[in-house]
Amino acid sequence: MSTRTPIAFLKGHGTENDFVIVPDPENALDLPPAAVAALCDRRAGIGGDGLLHVVRSAAHLEARDMAAEAEWFMDYRNGDGSIAEMCGNGVRVFARYLQRAGHVAEGDLTVATRGGVKRVHIAKDGAVTVGMGRARLPEGDVTVSVGERSWPARNVNMGNPHAVAFVEDLAHAGTLFSAPPFSPASAYPDGVNVEFVVDRGPGHVALRVHERGSGETRSCGTGACAVAVAAARRDGVDPTVTGTPTTYTVDVPGGTLVITERPDGEIEMTGPAVIVAEGEIDSDWLETFAS
Repeated sequence: MSTRTPIAFLKGHGTENDFVIVPDPENALDLPPAAVAALCDRRAGIGGDGLLHVVRSAAHLEARDMAAEAEWFMDYRNGDGSIAEMCGNGVRVFARYLQRAGHVAEGDLTVATRGGVKRVHIAKDGAVTVGMGRARLPEGDVTVSVGERSWPARNVNMGNPHAVAFVEDLAHAGTLFSAPPFSPASAYPDGVNVEFVVDRGPGHVALRVHERGSGETRSCGTGACAVAVAAARRDGVDPTVTGTPTTYTVDVPGGTLVITERPDGEIEMTGPAVIVAEGEIDSDWLETFAS
């Protein structure tokens, strides 16, 4: 990285799941884990739950085989600098950046991710819809607990594992500082994201979530999808059975997402995506974290 070349960044969020955005079309920047973690640090950096590295698919080794389908690759990094396959809220913010930069317009587009090519739609009202794929529903009873309370939970896999428990009051989830205990242990050998859900009205629920390895977060896109899938089965409106799409409004602590499951099992998530700031990273500072 040259100290003479400004490094642009933006800051954005989707239902308060926030990201540092680093445009780098030709994949010219060195962004090792330490640099990403420093950028995402809320006290000593810019601050974010993760980093969206914006690269042309043809310029990135991991995305070249997707370049014919999607011009842009979301090289997503977790806040600790580790690499992740996908982030539903992140894809919406990624698409908003592409629109802001003039790379795409309203309507349909595709975004390459490590989880495959995702289909995205930017609506005239600013909402962004992302195709999230299909849910898997592993068999077997699961229970989650907080203190002396326990609830049956639905096992839903959205590419990552979720345990969805319907409760009377979101306060029953406790502080969510630590992972809620679950059983049997064999259901989630690598841990699980746990959603506590209450009803707000017909087709309308609210959740709090403990994300595996992160604690309680303001929003979880795959978690909202898992909750909608579990609610549809609970309510007897499984679209794969009825042949009719099912839509749930899902309130998360950081806002509202709308989840639609279609008869073929495909799930779409719609929500806001906001760019809040842009500026330049001090390249001398970032250079200290270079590999």
